[in-house]
Amino acid sequence: MTERSPAGKNETAVLQIDHVTKVFDTKTVLDAVTFEVNKGEVFGLLGPNGAGKTTLIRTILDIFRPDSGTISLFGRTFSDDIKDAIGYLPEEGSLDKEIGVAECIRYFANLKHVQGIDEKADVWLARLTLADYKDKKIQDLSKGMHRRLQFILAVIHDPAVLILDEPFSGLDPLNMKLLKDILLDLRAKGTTIIMSTHQMDEVERMCDRILMLNSGKVVLYGKLDEIRQEFGLSVELRYEGTLPHLDNIVSISDSGNAAEIVVLKDADTQALLKTLAAQVTVKKFEIKQRSMNEIFLEVAGK
Repeated sequence: MTERSPAGKNETAVLQIDHVTKVFDTKTVLDAVTFEVNKGEVFGLLGPNGAGKTTLIRTILDIFRPDSGTISLFGRTFSDDIKDAIGYLPEEGSLDKEIGVAECIRYFANLKHVQGIDEKADVWLARLTLADYKDKKIQDLSKGMHRRLQFILAVIHDPAVLILDEPFSGLDPLNMKLLKDILLDLRAKGTTIIMSTHQMDEVERMCDRILMLNSGKVVLYGKLDEIRQEFGLSVELRYEGTLPHLDNIVSISDSGNAAEIVVLKDADTQALLKTLAAQVTVKKFEIKQRSMNEIFLEVAGK
């Protein structure tokens, strides 16, 4: 699926990116990137390492300025008066290890002009299972605890837009589920979430739409179901015998008595089953939509 430019002004969009290009030295890191994020959705930013995801996030946050193109947040260009409406969790961030957890939260909350800081801090510390560490120093936290504290700093001011760069980094499965549940709760309350991640299973569970970058270019953009439909179907096959030549397929991964067959989106799967049944003993023939992980690997490989 190729990039789709927004057709005119979208009244539901909180973020609009129009042909944004960013060059460092002679390397084009973002190449005419165009997309929009709608109010209240979970929007996934995907791509292999070095694709331009973090640069795109920093450009949205006005840390970097684009060399060309425009960025609109809430219908306006970025300015100091809308900073309080945005929460940001960086992929990697360092906090002063010598200060206390509560002091750290209080400091960042004051920067965002939060009212009732101590009460809000207690709520979030309990929710992220960090209440017992409120009076500890940051150096006493494990990597996962540090990550959860950073998340609190990103949401303590109730942002309208929450931008997360690899939010599940450093979290064990239990805390990944905890954070995912919190994000879905925030989405239900109207928060717009922009999430860069390599966790394809979480993308499939959580994201309404996605954008995938590769070498700074948009290579996928749209709703998950529409993207899956464009990339055809996958057939899980178990069989005995020797597989014949098959038409209308994209690829086949054959391990002897089991195979994964990717077929064209308009392929007749019943005809495929008939062809197979005439040549081999079919033990299992299961038609599935392709996973985002498979699609990611295929597109990134190109």
